[in-house]
Amino acid sequence: MQDTENIPLYETGVKAGFPSPAEEEMGSPLNLTTHLIPHPSSTFFIRVVGDSMQGAGIFSGDLLIVDKSLQPSHGKIVVALLNGEFTVKRLLIHKESVTLQAENPAYPPIHVKSSYDFSVWGVVTYVIHKPE
Repeated sequence: MQDTENIPLYETGVKAGFPSPAEEEMGSPLNLTTHLIPHPSSTFFIRVVGDSMQGAGIFSGDLLIVDKSLQPSHGKIVVALLNGEFTVKRLLIHKESVTLQAENPAYPPIHVKSSYDFSVWGVVTYVIHKPE
């Protein structure tokens, strides 16, 4: 059984165009935890339900890696708690206002009002998406 913490990394990459000759040498092992999760104590995973973020390449069933230690800033995709429900949206910060923007035109932006129970739980750092 292969060590799942040290999976081989082929540094040469893979062409998405015309095939290239296979490389004989394998690169050094890649520890996915170290590579994808620099702050393990402040990182969590959450599964996506719904299609509001399809334009950002986030689909229902995808697994998000979310880092709570990163500063949420304008334009970042975040996991937020809004009135007791989790949501994943693009955070837009303007002078005195905050908007949660979907990446699907079927969903209107959410303008966060001061009366809302709102907090950002973390910044999405990676999306794990299984190809079709």
